[in-house]
Amino acid sequence: MRFPGRVVVITGAASGIGRATSELFAREGAVVHAADIDEAGGTALAAELGDKVHFHRCDVSQTADIKALMDTVAATSGGIDTVFNNAGAGGERAGIDEIEPDGWDRTMDLLLRSVAFGIRYAVPHMLGRTNPSFINTSSVAAVGPGYSPTAYAVAKAGVLHLTKVAATDLARHRIRVNAVQPGFINTNIFTASLGLAGDTERMAKAAIAQMSAAAQPVARGGVPNDIAETCAFLASDAASFINGQGIIVDGGLTLGPRHSWDPDTPGLFDALQAMADQQNAGTGIGTAAG
Repeated sequence: MRFPGRVVVITGAASGIGRATSELFAREGAVVHAADIDEAGGTALAAELGDKVHFHRCDVSQTADIKALMDTVAATSGGIDTVFNNAGAGGERAGIDEIEPDGWDRTMDLLLRSVAFGIRYAVPHMLGRTNPSFINTSSVAAVGPGYSPTAYAVAKAGVLHLTKVAATDLARHRIRVNAVQPGFINTNIFTASLGLAGDTERMAKAAIAQMSAAAQPVARGGVPNDIAETCAFLASDAASFINGQGIIVDGGLTLGPRHSWDPDTPGLFDALQAMADQQNAGTGIGTAAG
């Protein structure tokens, strides 16, 4: 029981990473305030987990909703110990040569602005608490291109940098701020962004799990609990000396090109060596006969 009686706010809590994190914190003794725009999913979560979880409808793209959430939680629970700014979606999928201003702004409001004001409106209710902290959901997309649509990647890079500067701003209040950077975690963010549902959604999730298992050195797909466990550690007293960091949880996806860890995928040096071996074999250089 790492969090007995601690008050935890989790956005995007009705499914995926948010749901798994809500379940874990509740099991560890926290009073969880689960927020989401999905009222049916959030209500079901609260009903399943009992009186340790309280659901609040919150659209994090609306700052008034964020402020109301934090104020309500503090009024009912006496303060806030941990906030997991997690809510999000895939956002606008167009590239930089096609994206329109409205799509760009919606993506930034949902993924970056929401985190900024999740911090802003929670801070007054965290002052004087024991080991208060924020955890923000960034992404491996923050470290380079190729992992997501452009607007999503830029927003998640912004979340990572916001995490660092917020950690310095809030140091005087002894409030820690860290980020978690998921790799390919099999949630509905992929299928929802494509509008898939029903049997097609289930087939797509199975395909994602299979592909992601082959995409990194750890040969299995990522699951929401991988991120939940990291969040629990970052919020715990065991992590009280960790601040302003982005923790990549990706099974090694970002370690390097595939040939660096997959012996069946030749790299440039391997290809050149094969050419040299072939050439030397033809001339007799380096052979016993030579």
